[in-house]
Amino acid sequence: MTKKTDGDKPVVKPAAKPASKASGRPAAKAAAKPDGKSTAKPVVAGKPESRTALVRRARRINRELAEVYPYAHPELDFENPFQLLVATVLSAQTTDLRVNQTTPALFAKYPTPEDLAAANPEEVEEILRPCGFFRAKTRSVIGLSKALAEEFDGEVPGRLEDLVKLPGVGRKTAFVVLGNAFGRPGITADTHFMRLVRRWQWTEETDPDKIEAAIGALFPKSDWTDLSHHVIWHGRRICHARKPACGACPIAPLCPAYGEGETDPEKAKKLLKYEKGGFPGQRLNPPQAYLDAGGRPAPPLGAG
Repeated sequence: MTKKTDGDKPVVKPAAKPASKASGRPAAKAAAKPDGKSTAKPVVAGKPESRTALVRRARRINRELAEVYPYAHPELDFENPFQLLVATVLSAQTTDLRVNQTTPALFAKYPTPEDLAAANPEEVEEILRPCGFFRAKTRSVIGLSKALAEEFDGEVPGRLEDLVKLPGVGRKTAFVVLGNAFGRPGITADTHFMRLVRRWQWTEETDPDKIEAAIGALFPKSDWTDLSHHVIWHGRRICHARKPACGACPIAPLCPAYGEGETDPEKAKKLLKYEKGGFPGQRLNPPQAYLDAGGRPAPPLGAG
């Protein structure tokens, strides 16, 4: 469920903050007073924000998040486009972690679209049971595998119009595959992405396709895939749906919804998840850059 985002509160351009020594541009990190209270001065309600100001604020937020998550990546384990396509379909209404713990057994038994297309549905259902909605997901992954085998010579197509014709594949799934398996820019409007862009008042749209179009218009197309990673990572780690960790948020001064969550820095730190909170991430086999940044791989299915 989409949380109320205070979309009816107009914002003004935030006051300038001291430039950092390293970059020379204004720093957006929230400082803390000796008593532990944040000294961040977030965006406040006022006169409507101009289109130019909105674009500048949105792009600055993305730049700040790129510094916080330089190792951001798809949080589904995959070795090829077929694995990413199947994993993304399986990720609906469950966590990437659960999918990553489940797919090793699936791909070990059915490594190609032809293998999965010929699979016994009951055997696939048993493997996918931990992912939830396993019967519907079994129909989808077997169906898309048959389509790949029969219509695309067993290869995942690299065009949006072809991908969305596959069973269980919508625009969100298609853009995940295009952006991360083929290097073609796309915006992944998942629940985290949609929640945050509304919370930040980048758009008031609620339909995923309209959100995708509205946000795409704020950024160069070349930024779309990485932007999606930055926003989704921030939503999972800091800017949570029910209790965002405002006091530990690096973009607090740019956020019109600052104060919806915990603003005390010490209390906010306790709300952080995954590597920001010192916990394992969601991938069993994450990229080396993530490990180099201090991230820890997730445990396999059944591990204590």
